[in-house]
This record gives sequence, structure tokens and C-alpha cells, in this order.
Amino acid sequence: MRITDEQRRQIEDRIRAAMDRLLRGELPPGGKCDVKTLSAESGVTRAALYTTYLHLKEEFERRRDELREAGVIADPREGQIARLKEQVTGLKERLAARDAEVEELKNFRTSAVSRLAIQHEEITRLREVVARHGAVRSLSTGRRDAATTADDVPRPVR
Repeated sequence: MRITDEQRRQIEDRIRAAMDRLLRGELPPGGKCDVKTLSAESGVTRAALYTTYLHLKEEFERRRDELREAGVIADPREGQIARLKEQVTGLKERLAARDAEVEELKNFRTSAVSRLAIQHEEITRLREVVARHGAVRSLSTGRRDAATTADDVPRPVR
């Protein structure tokens, strides 16, 4: 069955209207800015788009590609994908920075614990020396100035 020129014009108008909607970003749920969605939105089979209305399919693809090259993305999901890729890259960089910081803090902790252990050993050794030799003696020369009182003299640690 042949279609009339009027029917052909109406079909082409439906295809162009669907094409304009898709290129404006008015996508149906689950649809993309592609020939498959154009076919579904216009009510024309994909086979008809590839044969009878090839010039409209090519016009659609040309206009879509021009919009993409101009930076206007007709498919909002592509923009979302690009945004999510940037976000993933940023998160990976933050994670790498945090991993480096954690590693640096682990090294600092190890160093600090080592220093504390050495200081503890030194304090323990000094306590043993004090315990062996009795009271701690004053290092003063033994001469007392007139201003020095008995309260100023260091007392032995017990």
C-alpha cells in the first residue's frame, strides 16, 4: 500500500517534531538522544528511518553531532556521566592524598613510639642508678652564699 504525499508529509512532520524534542533534551524515560528513541517517539520504524526517511535520520545525526561539538549536550545522561567521571577522578585524588597522609601519620606514630620507648628506658636506667647510689646529691660546691637559706638547698629524692 502506497502512502499519499499528504501522509508522507505528516510522517515527516512527526519525525521532525520528535527530532526537535530530543535535541532540546526532552527525552522519554529510558530514552537516549539516538535513532532508536527517534523512531519510537515519531511512531516510525527504524527500518523506515534507514530507508524511506534516511535524509531525516541523517539530519538528526548531523544536528546531534553539531550540538555535541558545540558543547551543548542533548542527552542529559551524557552530561551526568561526564560529571560523575569528574567526581570519581576527584574522589580518587582525595583518596590518594588521604592514603599518603595516613601513611605519613603511621610513620610518625612508629617514630614517636620508638622515641618514647627509648626515653622510658633512660628514665628506668636513671631510677636504678638513683636507687643503687642512694639519695641524689646536690651539685653545688658546698659553699653557701649569705642569701641562701636552708630552704633553698635541694633535698634528696627518695
